[in-house]
Amino acid sequence: MKKKLTLVLAALLTMTMVIGLAGCSSNNNTAKTEKLEPGSNGEIIMATTTSTQDSGLLDVLLPKFEEETGIAVKVVAVGTGKAIEMGKNGEADVLLVHAKSQEEDFVKEGYGIERFDVMYNDFIVLGSKDDPAKLKEVAPNDAVKAFQTIAETQSEFVSRGDKSGTHTKELGLWEKAGVTPAGQPWYIESGSGMGDTLKMANEKLAYTLSDRATWLNMKDNLDLEVVVEKDDNLYNQYGVIVVNPDKVSAELNTDGAKKFQEWILSDEAQKAIADYKINGEPTFVPNASK
Repeated sequence: MKKKLTLVLAALLTMTMVIGLAGCSSNNNTAKTEKLEPGSNGEIIMATTTSTQDSGLLDVLLPKFEEETGIAVKVVAVGTGKAIEMGKNGEADVLLVHAKSQEEDFVKEGYGIERFDVMYNDFIVLGSKDDPAKLKEVAPNDAVKAFQTIAETQSEFVSRGDKSGTHTKELGLWEKAGVTPAGQPWYIESGSGMGDTLKMANEKLAYTLSDRATWLNMKDNLDLEVVVEKDDNLYNQYGVIVVNPDKVSAELNTDGAKKFQEWILSDEAQKAIADYKINGEPTFVPNASK
């Protein structure tokens, strides 16, 4: 009798332990998937480009980061030049921008702690379907020749003119083409972000330079099409930099900025970037360097 009672008690004890472990496992799984309230762990200010916002990418990435960390992200979408200026003035905690030489100078001057590659896509030259300079015929994969042809034919071109990464790339192409467009009657500066510049180019049926992601997100509402693409000169790399609190005289959320930098370089975020498509077309290629 005692032996049977002992066996029953042992069985009950084993069942209790199994149930307890299952409960712990369930609680652990719940903890792993629990969503945090954005702002419950503070806020960071991210200065970034209008292209990351206008492409719709941030609408996918930031909610994931905020729910996992509880850190709210306040986005200030400006040109890369302005974003870097904000970093120098202590007006942003972290930068997500796309003018690599300027970014590297920012770090060398001590304003940024460290810069990492995040993703890339490419620039494209857009024009009307009539393509007055015939760029699709004479320079479909040669941006420098395309810019030379635009100048020779005095075809209207809308520039962002805002010291952004896109504007910096455009100026570099004009320089390679041996053209000084400023002041020319066919050269129009919008002084605006990528989305507004595309709208202006569309109204004028003029040529312009755009990042591919913003174009994909807006093309259904535009009468422009790609006339020049797939040229090494049109490569477009994005990087992330945490602003150095020891260099700027401002209170920064450096811990939060570092968590964002670490997160966007993670496998999870890199997969989300790769998975983000518009009408089935990829917008960015993740290439994080950690």
